[in-house]
Amino acid sequence: MFGNKKNESSSSKKNSIIPSTTSHSLNSLVKGTMLEGTIKAETDFRVDGTIKGSLNCTSKLIIGPSGVVEGEVRCANAVIEGRFDGTLIVSELLHVRESAEVAGDVKTNKLIIQSGAVFNVTCKMGAQRSSNGVAEKAKAAKNLVKSAARTNA
Repeated sequence: MFGNKKNESSSSKKNSIIPSTTSHSLNSLVKGTMLEGTIKAETDFRVDGTIKGSLNCTSKLIIGPSGVVEGEVRCANAVIEGRFDGTLIVSELLHVRESAEVAGDVKTNKLIIQSGAVFNVTCKMGAQRSSNGVAEKAKAAKNLVKSAARTNA
């Protein structure tokens, strides 16, 4: 009698821990494939082929050892093992592996560059501004407070 309740409660605990919308989907562009244009992805995206254009990924971008991306990329996280040339905007972590060649403009919050990587970029680090200007509004408010403090002093 008690054993059944225990099993039921542990079973429902397991089910409540695992989200019902778990998705480990991975988009992949394989070696030997070339794509020109604009790509939007809500899940991880792995490139082992070639992309020329723009890629907007709300998750992680992985450019494999044979992967080449030329253009503009926006993503949450990125791991680069191949080649990238263009504008790269990473809202969280950019990891550049030893086999990577990166050129262009990079904006990222956090950066890891392994020894041996080629990293010829203009790089700006720190939390990236959102498109709605929240960071700009916060900065303006902070300046207003400073100005008011000087006036009251």
